[in-house]
Amino acid sequence: MTSSFPLPWSRVEVADPQVQIPAGKLSNQDLVLRCQSGFRPDRTAFGELLRRHQSHVERVLYHLAPDWEDRSDLCQEVWIRVYRNITRLKEPAKFRGWLSRIATNLFYDELRKRKRHQSPLSLDAPLSMEDGEIGWEIACEDPGPQDALTTDEFYGQLRTAIADLPESFRVTIVLREIEGMAYEEIAEITGVSLGTVKSRIARARQRLQSQLQVYLDD
Repeated sequence: MTSSFPLPWSRVEVADPQVQIPAGKLSNQDLVLRCQSGFRPDRTAFGELLRRHQSHVERVLYHLAPDWEDRSDLCQEVWIRVYRNITRLKEPAKFRGWLSRIATNLFYDELRKRKRHQSPLSLDAPLSMEDGEIGWEIACEDPGPQDALTTDEFYGQLRTAIADLPESFRVTIVLREIEGMAYEEIAEITGVSLGTVKSRIARARQRLQSQLQVYLDD
């Protein structure tokens, strides 16, 4: 004889498959995976990626092209490329590095278009600077007013020194020291040999150190 027991279905809680974790609580990797799950990128997930990394894209383009007045247009174009190609990203955990490559490649695409119309970069030519963030930090414990003033002054001089570097030096030092790219990756992006990349970075560091020596000594 088989006994049957009534099940209290009314007390069983079934998870609603339509309920999703808010985008703001997801990791970058999960946001990318959500963007890749449909025919088109999920708008909420993509919007969260944009919100998190917009300042990063702006900083990359600022250091690569400090004297370009249309950087905001380039920044928008970066995100258009991301939207169109995010389904091709095979390693979602490396989204930030992939984003940096897109911004850098866009910079080179635009640079090639402008080569015929731009005058050579001069170390003596004045550049109009604007307030912005810098990827390098100076360690300082409980800075006083004078220390804070000196730090701000150093940041300003550093931005100016980077902007004043010849184009080839500026690009390589930004990709290496601010973006943290490997030498081999920089060589691939810039289209020069590994030895040339190392030489440019060494010479760029030497020029920056020479211009900022007074702050380094202090």
